[in-house]
Amino acid sequence: MIKTLTTEVRALAEITVSLIAFAGTLVGSLGGILAANKLSSYRIEQLEKKVAKHNNLVERMYAVESSVKSAHHRIDDLRNEIE
Repeated sequence: MIKTLTTEVRALAEITVSLIAFAGTLVGSLGGILAANKLSSYRIEQLEKKVAKHNNLVERMYAVESSVKSAHHRIDDLRNEIE
């Protein structure tokens, strides 16, 4: 009887340790997933900001090119008037 009780206690202890280890693994994995997700979201946000700046630069350069083209036409017109 004592031997059976000891075996049952030992089995219960092993099950308890296994459940605690499983819970620790589960919490650690979920924590890692959440941290990675947060980091990915942050990186995507930073990339979106960089893309917005780039797009703004492209729009500004288009406006500058139009202005330069217009200035060249005016210069050509003035040259033609002088000649």
